[in-house]
Amino acid sequence: MSHLKIVTYVPVTHADKVREAIGKAGGGKLGNYSFASFSTRGIGRFLPGEGTRPAIGEVGKLEEVEEERIEFVCDTDLRAKVLKAIRQAHPYEEPAIDVWPIEIGLN
Repeated sequence: MSHLKIVTYVPVTHADKVREAIGKAGGGKLGNYSFASFSTRGIGRFLPGEGTRPAIGEVGKLEEVEEERIEFVCDTDLRAKVLKAIRQAHPYEEPAIDVWPIEIGLN
């Protein structure tokens, strides 16, 4: 079975909601464990441009937000379902999501 590592960045205020959506969609499953993820905190920075509808901040004003980086593994077959769940639970108009293939050494 093929696996992916997926990483997203979300405001701390919405991190639990996004983690729950990931787990319910099947992300974060390792053997008999589910809802497995790792988080670190940091500062996200962005400048909303013309035509945007920022959930936080104002168009044309540089913004800083305390965010969590949430990373987890996902079966390749669940990619579309998990990415959709992230986008639905995420407050940002354009959430940052990184996806790359990995090998898992479970045995």
